Amino acid sequence: MKILIFGASGSGTTTLANEVAKNNAFVHLDVDDYYWKPTDPPFQEKIPLVERNKNLTIDFYEYENVIISGSMVSWGKKWESAFDLAVFIRLENDTRMERLRKREQERYSNLLKTNKQIQVNSAAFLEWANQYENPEFTGRSLKVHTDWMKLLDCPILKLDGKLELSLNYNAIINQIKHLKKVI
Repeated sequence: MKILIFGASGSGTTTLANEVAKNNAFVHLDVDDYYWKPTDPPFQEKIPLVERNKNLTIDFYEYENVIISGSMVSWGKKWESAFDLAVFIRLENDTRMERLRKREQERYSNLLKTNKQIQVNSAAFLEWANQYENPEFTGRSLKVHTDWMKLLDCPILKLDGKLELSLNYNAIINQIKHLKKVI
Protein backbone atom coordinates (compact mmCIF):
# COMPACT_ATOMS: atom_id res chain seq x y z
CA MET A 1 0.00 0.00 0.00
CA LYS A 2 1.25 3.48 -0.89
CA ILE A 3 0.14 6.43 1.25
CA LEU A 4 0.85 10.16 1.02
CA ILE A 5 0.41 12.51 3.97
CA PHE A 6 0.58 16.19 3.04
CA GLY A 7 -0.42 19.62 4.26
CA ALA A 8 1.11 22.93 5.22
CA SER A 9 4.55 23.01 6.78
CA GLY A 10 4.10 22.48 10.50
CA SER A 11 0.73 20.72 10.20
CA GLY A 12 2.09 17.40 11.49
CA THR A 13 2.62 15.36 8.32
CA THR A 14 6.04 13.99 9.29
CA THR A 15 5.00 13.23 12.87
CA LEU A 16 1.92 11.33 11.73
CA ALA A 17 3.82 9.42 9.02
CA ASN A 18 6.48 8.45 11.56
CA GLU A 19 3.78 7.17 13.91
CA VAL A 20 2.13 5.04 11.21
CA ALA A 21 5.48 3.62 10.07
CA LYS A 22 6.69 2.94 13.61
CA ASN A 23 3.64 0.87 14.51
CA ASN A 24 2.95 -0.86 11.20
CA ALA A 25 4.77 -2.49 8.31
CA PHE A 26 5.37 0.78 6.46
CA VAL A 27 8.59 2.47 5.39
CA HIS A 28 8.45 6.24 5.91
CA LEU A 29 9.95 8.45 3.22
CA ASP A 30 10.01 12.23 3.74
CA VAL A 31 10.09 14.34 0.57
CA ASP A 32 12.48 16.81 2.22
CA ASP A 33 15.13 14.05 2.16
CA TYR A 34 14.77 13.94 -1.64
CA TYR A 35 14.17 17.65 -2.25
CA TRP A 36 17.17 19.05 -0.35
CA LYS A 37 20.85 18.15 -0.53
CA PRO A 38 22.28 17.29 2.89
CA THR A 39 23.95 20.50 4.08
CA ASP A 40 24.92 22.02 7.39
CA PRO A 41 22.84 23.99 8.13
CA PRO A 42 20.06 22.08 6.34
CA PHE A 43 17.72 23.22 3.55
CA GLN A 44 20.27 25.28 1.64
CA GLU A 45 20.48 23.58 -1.76
CA LYS A 46 17.72 21.91 -3.78
CA ILE A 47 18.18 18.68 -5.70
CA PRO A 48 17.12 18.98 -9.37
CA LEU A 49 13.61 17.66 -10.08
CA VAL A 50 14.73 14.83 -12.38
CA GLU A 51 17.25 13.54 -9.82
CA ARG A 52 14.88 13.78 -6.86
CA ASN A 53 12.13 11.99 -8.80
CA LYS A 54 14.54 9.23 -9.81
CA ASN A 55 15.73 8.73 -6.22
CA LEU A 56 12.23 8.79 -4.73
CA THR A 57 10.85 6.46 -7.41
CA ILE A 58 13.53 3.86 -6.63
CA ASP A 59 12.74 3.91 -2.91
CA PHE A 60 8.99 4.15 -3.47
CA TYR A 61 8.87 0.92 -5.44
CA GLU A 62 11.47 -0.94 -3.37
CA TYR A 63 8.95 -1.50 -0.56
CA GLU A 64 5.43 -2.88 -0.63
CA ASN A 65 4.12 -0.49 2.05
CA VAL A 66 5.35 3.08 1.85
CA ILE A 67 4.13 6.20 3.58
CA ILE A 68 5.42 9.50 2.21
CA SER A 69 5.20 12.77 4.09
CA GLY A 70 5.32 16.11 2.35
CA SER A 71 3.88 18.04 -0.53
CA MET A 72 4.38 16.54 -3.98
CA VAL A 73 2.35 19.04 -5.99
CA SER A 74 5.33 20.11 -8.11
CA TRP A 75 6.88 16.66 -8.51
CA GLY A 76 5.08 15.65 -11.70
CA LYS A 77 1.89 14.13 -13.02
CA LYS A 78 2.93 10.50 -12.34
CA TRP A 79 2.49 11.04 -8.60
CA GLU A 80 -1.19 11.94 -9.04
CA SER A 81 -1.98 8.26 -9.59
CA ALA A 82 0.77 6.62 -7.52
CA PHE A 83 -1.04 6.36 -4.17
CA ASP A 84 -3.69 4.11 -2.68
CA LEU A 85 -4.56 6.78 -0.12
CA ALA A 86 -3.80 10.47 0.34
CA VAL A 87 -4.12 12.10 3.75
CA PHE A 88 -4.48 15.88 3.95
CA ILE A 89 -3.82 17.52 7.30
CA ARG A 90 -5.15 21.00 7.96
CA LEU A 91 -4.13 23.05 10.97
CA GLU A 92 -5.19 26.57 11.97
CA ASN A 93 -2.49 29.05 10.91
CA ASP A 94 -1.63 30.56 14.33
CA THR A 95 -1.06 27.15 15.90
CA ARG A 96 0.94 25.97 12.90
CA MET A 97 3.15 29.06 12.92
CA GLU A 98 3.75 28.65 16.66
CA ARG A 99 4.90 25.07 15.99
CA LEU A 100 7.20 26.24 13.21
CA ARG A 101 8.80 28.98 15.32
CA LYS A 102 9.43 26.41 18.07
CA ARG A 103 10.86 23.95 15.54
CA GLU A 104 13.19 26.59 14.11
CA GLN A 105 14.42 27.37 17.63
CA GLU A 106 15.02 23.68 18.36
CA ARG A 107 16.71 23.10 15.01
CA TYR A 108 19.10 26.05 15.12
CA SER A 109 19.29 26.83 18.85
CA ASN A 110 21.81 29.57 19.57
CA LEU A 111 22.64 29.99 15.87
CA LEU A 112 19.34 31.88 15.51
CA LYS A 113 20.92 34.58 17.67
CA THR A 114 24.49 34.50 16.35
CA ASN A 115 24.45 33.48 12.67
CA LYS A 116 23.12 36.17 10.32
CA GLN A 117 22.56 33.78 7.40
CA ILE A 118 20.53 31.38 9.54
CA GLN A 119 18.52 34.33 10.88
CA VAL A 120 17.76 35.49 7.33
CA ASN A 121 16.92 31.98 6.10
CA SER A 122 14.71 31.21 9.11
CA ALA A 123 12.82 34.50 8.78
CA ALA A 124 12.31 33.88 5.04
CA PHE A 125 11.06 30.35 5.71
CA LEU A 126 8.60 31.53 8.36
CA GLU A 127 7.36 34.30 6.05
CA TRP A 128 6.90 31.75 3.24
CA ALA A 129 5.09 29.28 5.54
CA ASN A 130 2.79 32.03 6.84
CA GLN A 131 1.46 32.56 3.29
CA TYR A 132 -0.22 29.12 3.19
CA GLU A 133 -3.78 30.42 3.54
CA ASN A 134 -3.24 33.39 1.21
CA PRO A 135 -5.26 32.53 -1.95
CA GLU A 136 -2.96 34.74 -4.07
CA PHE A 137 0.22 32.93 -2.97
CA THR A 138 1.61 30.71 -5.72
CA GLY A 139 3.88 28.58 -3.52
CA ARG A 140 2.68 25.75 -1.30
CA SER A 141 -0.75 26.97 -0.26
CA LEU A 142 -4.18 25.77 0.73
CA LYS A 143 -5.49 26.73 -2.72
CA VAL A 144 -2.71 24.82 -4.49
CA HIS A 145 -3.32 21.76 -2.29
CA THR A 146 -7.09 21.96 -2.73
CA ASP A 147 -6.72 22.14 -6.51
CA TRP A 148 -4.18 19.29 -6.51
CA MET A 149 -6.46 17.03 -4.47
CA LYS A 150 -8.95 17.14 -7.36
CA LEU A 151 -6.30 15.52 -9.56
CA LEU A 152 -5.43 12.64 -7.23
CA ASP A 153 -6.62 9.22 -8.30
CA CYS A 154 -7.17 7.76 -4.84
CA PRO A 155 -9.33 8.27 -1.75
CA ILE A 156 -8.46 11.38 0.27
CA LEU A 157 -8.75 11.40 4.03
CA LYS A 158 -8.92 14.90 5.52
CA LEU A 159 -7.67 15.28 9.08
CA ASP A 160 -7.56 18.09 11.62
CA GLY A 161 -4.00 18.76 12.79
CA LYS A 162 -5.16 20.08 16.16
CA LEU A 163 -6.50 16.66 17.16
CA GLU A 164 -4.38 14.36 19.26
CA LEU A 165 -1.89 12.30 17.30
CA SER A 166 -3.60 9.08 18.40
CA LEU A 167 -6.94 10.16 16.89
CA ASN A 168 -5.44 10.98 13.49
CA TYR A 169 -3.35 7.81 13.63
CA ASN A 170 -6.49 5.73 14.29
CA ALA A 171 -8.32 7.44 11.42
CA ILE A 172 -5.55 6.40 9.03
CA ILE A 173 -5.40 2.84 10.35
CA ASN A 174 -9.19 2.51 9.99
CA GLN A 175 -8.97 3.81 6.42
CA ILE A 176 -6.17 1.35 5.61
CA LYS A 177 -8.27 -1.53 6.98
CA HIS A 178 -11.25 -0.38 4.91
CA LEU A 179 -9.15 -0.10 1.74
CA LYS A 180 -7.62 -3.55 2.25
CA LYS A 181 -11.14 -5.00 2.34
CA VAL A 182 -12.03 -3.17 -0.88
CA ILE A 183 -8.83 -3.95 -2.82
